[in-house]
This record gives sequence, C-alpha cells and structure tokens, in this order.
Amino acid sequence: MFKNVDIVVVRENTEDLYSGIEFEKGTPEAAKLIKLVADTKKNVVRKDSGISLKTISEAGSRRIVKFAFEYARTYKRKRVTAVHKANIMKFSDGLFLAVAREVAQGYPDIQFEEVIVDNLCMQLVRRPQQFDVLVLPNLYGDIISDLCAGLVGGLGVAPGANLGDEIAVFEPTHGSAPKYTGQNKVNPIAMMLSGVMMLRYLKETKAADRLEKAIAEVIAEGKNVTYDMKPGGAQAVGTSQVADAVIEKLQKF
Repeated sequence: MFKNVDIVVVRENTEDLYSGIEFEKGTPEAAKLIKLVADTKKNVVRKDSGISLKTISEAGSRRIVKFAFEYARTYKRKRVTAVHKANIMKFSDGLFLAVAREVAQGYPDIQFEEVIVDNLCMQLVRRPQQFDVLVLPNLYGDIISDLCAGLVGGLGVAPGANLGDEIAVFEPTHGSAPKYTGQNKVNPIAMMLSGVMMLRYLKETKAADRLEKAIAEVIAEGKNVTYDMKPGGAQAVGTSQVADAVIEKLQKF
C-alpha cells in the first residue's frame, strides 16, 4: 500500500463501450455493419467478428468533466486530470479530450492536465501521490477505480457513488458479493465510507466528518479490521465487529 494517496476517480457512467450497442458474430446485423465499414471507410473487418460500438458524446463528456471541476472546486482540490487514448481513438476519446480542454478554460483556479490511460497506469503504480481528481470515460474509469483501490488497501475500503441530476446512489466500488452472505467476514468499511459520501452529498458535513474520523481511527489502530487488512488474515475480526468498533469511536466524539 502507498501512503498519502487521496485520489478521486470521476467516471462517466452512461456511454462508451458500456452503452450496450453490440452485434453478435454471424448475425445479419453484424454483416450489415461490416459492409458499411467496408463501403465507407475502406477498412476490412473480419466476417467472424463480434462488434461493440464505442460511443462518446459531446454532451456526456461535458457533463462529467464539468462535474469533476465543480467537485474539485467544492472540496478544494488542486488538479483535474483528463484520462484518454486520443492518440489512437481520435474521434471518440479525441472528442472527450477536446471537451475537457474547453471546460478547463472556465476553471482557471484549478490545474488541468491530460494523460494517456496506459501511461497513467504506469504512473499510478510508481508515484500515485501526484494525482488528485481523475476524470475518465466509462471503461477506463471502471478499470482505474479498481487499480486505485488496490493502491490504498483494496476494494474493501473503496467507496463509490452514482450521481444523477436528481437521484444519487451510494455503494462500495466492489458491488455485491452474494457468496459471502451471512458469513460475518467481508470488510464493511467501503460501505461506511460510501455513507460518508452520502452525508456530504446531503450537506450533513459534521456528521460526515465525524463518521470518517471514527473509521480512520479504527483503521489506524489495526485491531478491529477484517482479514483483507491483516497480513495473512491473522487475528482478523468479522464484519459486525468492525461496525461495533466504529460505533464505539463515534460515541466518544
């Protein structure tokens, strides 16, 4: 694990390769698309190909990049980094990057930089402390959020939020794990920290700070943590014991 790492990953969550526009190998629809590519772009796509469309819109890019800058300004962050592969995908990632550059001009108080996604991966595992807020298209955001979780202790401590215009859902980055149901085993800290994010979203700042402080103290003590935060799993406690330890800390504040 790395020390002094505090990275926010802002991931677009409606477009890109996750938009679900796919064509199964051997279908008439795939054949039509392959012919269209051959007729219009003069590129050859193998007939035995499955096809997924990567869609990145100006509107979707502007919304997520603007959110990243507004978040940085609200929480006094210093830098926003746009992550892309525009050197290869000039009309999809290229659009995302162009919009990011344009939006950045409206936030002169916040540093802006851009980095190619593969270079980002290398830099994150060497010197992650240089990054502050990362803003990414959907697929890269999915991958990089897991990488960043690994830098600070794993998915068990990585909170998350899905924020819409009127509705927000707060949940751990790792999602659900049905095979662990009822075993009193998994790390609840990611869920608790997602609660911290929810409290901040609701402007319950004092409550958020109090809960975050309690969680931080439990982690720092290292006694009441689950197996994933113990070398070799020795002397680990269960899910409910972690919760009890956090509650005990809260009662002292």
